[in-house]
Amino acid sequence: MDFELNEDQRAFADTAQQFAMDNLLPNASRWDADCHFPKEILKQAGELGFLSLYTREEQGGLGLSRLDSSIIFEQLAMGCTSTTAFMTIHNMVTWMVASFANDETREQFVPKLLTGEWLGSYCLTEPEAGSDAASLKTTAVKQGDNYILNGSKAFISGAGDTEALVVMARTGDSGAKGISAFVLDATGEGISYGRKEPKMGWNSQPTRAITFDNVVVPARQILGQEGEGFTFAMKGLDGGRINIATCSVGTAQHALNLAIQYLRERKQFGKPLASFQALQFNVADLVTELVAARQMVRLAAFKLDHGHEDATTYCAMAKRFATDVGFKVCDGVLQLFGGYGYIKEYSLERHFRDVRVHQILEGTNEIMRLIIARRVLRDDDSIL
Repeated sequence: MDFELNEDQRAFADTAQQFAMDNLLPNASRWDADCHFPKEILKQAGELGFLSLYTREEQGGLGLSRLDSSIIFEQLAMGCTSTTAFMTIHNMVTWMVASFANDETREQFVPKLLTGEWLGSYCLTEPEAGSDAASLKTTAVKQGDNYILNGSKAFISGAGDTEALVVMARTGDSGAKGISAFVLDATGEGISYGRKEPKMGWNSQPTRAITFDNVVVPARQILGQEGEGFTFAMKGLDGGRINIATCSVGTAQHALNLAIQYLRERKQFGKPLASFQALQFNVADLVTELVAARQMVRLAAFKLDHGHEDATTYCAMAKRFATDVGFKVCDGVLQLFGGYGYIKEYSLERHFRDVRVHQILEGTNEIMRLIIARRVLRDDDSIL
């Protein structure tokens, strides 16, 4: 088993790192303070292929594996957590439309999503359907050659500033098998957006509620067949959990890099902080757990790439572990900086705020534990 990155992966990482250092890191603090959605930078990311990493090559994407994509997202997150997290969401939208739309709909949406000319939002969560996504109430009723969409979505990243929406709606009976997926023009008649939510973090991307009031959706814009939407959503969530775990790892790595530099330069009692054993032990623990989290994420990505029967469980484990560790590392580094870590002149307080939501979205970490426990306690002889 070889844990070293191959030549292509190192090249991907170097390109992503350069983009992050040149375009994301110098602006991240301002985007956070101004709640600015950097669509111009996202379009540049699209030109480099960062908005279509695992969309297949024959559909215009880079056709990378989830492992390769994770390596790229980690480097990007070291520049700006919030903006990179949106890129991961857009990648999921692009992949889903490219993979499951019919040819006509794919032609309409995918070329613009690939380049970032259009940005996409993923609409699953509802006011009364968070962890229990299969209970969603938004409906799509077939009328002739159209569906009529009614309902609402909550906490939608990019909503109001994106051009395409992938929407999960109920076309059949209650439960998961009654859910279908659609792709919509975000400016369609009957679609309205709530206020931009004031948030603790992730301020470089807007978050709004969406209301659908008798929205007419051409039947050709369904993804796959009726009743397949929840299956697509779960496939998307496996990759999404790897992506958000990766964002935690990248952010925590950047925080640790800052801490190491700070401990070497800052002096107290006539000696650099790096010479104090208690602080050395703190750093040793943080870096050890971060390395473990990175390997857990990459293992899960490998399992997903190879269609392992327990890939969903590995994705849940990686998401639970890496997002908890990412927050712990950012919290620990902030403590190492003392008062300086608490002020906005340094990026530590932003990292702390940005990674906190990772323990909630893409399925809360409590739900991840449920997924893992159900698999482990299953009444059969199979093992992970």
